[in-house]
Amino acid sequence: MAAQGRSRSSAQVSIIDVAARAGVSVATVSRALRDLPNVSPVTRDRVLRAATDLQYTASPLAAGLVTGRMRAVGVVMPYAGRWFFAEVVRGIEEALRDHGYDLVLHVLADTDRRQGFFASMPVRRRVDAVLIVALPLEQHEVDVLRSLKIPLAAVAEPVAGVHGEYIDNTRAARIAVQHLVNLGHRRIACIGGDMAGPERFSVPGMRSRGYREACAEAGITVLPEWEQDGRFTAQGGERAMSVLLAQPGGRPTAVFCQSDEMAFGAMHALRRSGLRCPEDVSIVGVDDHELAETFDMTTVAQPVIEQGAAAARWVVGLLDRVTPTDAEDEELSASGFEGLDVPGAVRVPGPLEGHVHPVRLVLRGSTGPAPA
Repeated sequence: MAAQGRSRSSAQVSIIDVAARAGVSVATVSRALRDLPNVSPVTRDRVLRAATDLQYTASPLAAGLVTGRMRAVGVVMPYAGRWFFAEVVRGIEEALRDHGYDLVLHVLADTDRRQGFFASMPVRRRVDAVLIVALPLEQHEVDVLRSLKIPLAAVAEPVAGVHGEYIDNTRAARIAVQHLVNLGHRRIACIGGDMAGPERFSVPGMRSRGYREACAEAGITVLPEWEQDGRFTAQGGERAMSVLLAQPGGRPTAVFCQSDEMAFGAMHALRRSGLRCPEDVSIVGVDDHELAETFDMTTVAQPVIEQGAAAARWVVGLLDRVTPTDAEDEELSASGFEGLDVPGAVRVPGPLEGHVHPVRLVLRGSTGPAPA
């Protein structure tokens, strides 16, 4: 009889066969093979012998159906091709790979895709956790994700009640503008994002607030026409700088760009106009883009890759601490869990619980003293 069992190919052997051979339930086999508690040593040995005799190998899909785990994490974001999002995904993927998890990417690039995603919820039963990358969510969308009862974490764009990995965007802007003030600049413009746009991103608003606060503290009046929308792209930054240079009241002597990509475009507009940077106009950005050093761009650096990696490690940490059975009765979000420590980051309590990662000013050649 044993010989007949061994003659079957491992592809034909299921966990049900192992349970029958060992004389135990499928659930007991699953717990024994995963070395979980509440299985006696005698029963565990019997299960392992049965699995060895039958040459049983658990497939990831079968294991997912039995254990409730697919060893995959869903990542939801509005864009895929932009530098920031690519770097966040890089950090997430590296951290997940280190822990044996796969990444399932969902790019909600337009309204139809977004509505379809939350209507059908393709991540249901396909992933063990969801990471939301710089995507503002409506309350009904948060409710849909919560209904899955799996760990949730946000990156860059805070989501109320969900663990987050982000920076203090207001402080980052203040650091950049204060640097310009320290250089003697009084005519400081800002190229940012469209706060009135349909996306409702909060990051542009926070960075604009930091710009205005720093100017106010320095006694600088912010002119409405000196706040231009650059759409967080190099092309948008170039257009916004062209508008600033054409102001009838005279051009600014310094420009705070809310991203390095917009700063690259702004620098191109300066050169196209025959102006020098920083002799005529200083420019400072945010991010420390991989090309910032090539452009000799002064910037406020943020740890983009680490934010993604920290979010991935956080949800994996929850998955390692909470069994699928426990998860059925838990709200796996920021509330109710003590998050994992992140070196260099500061934990913040309250509705935006998470880690605030440090930023730093990187001085390069795009900023200089205000021209006489």
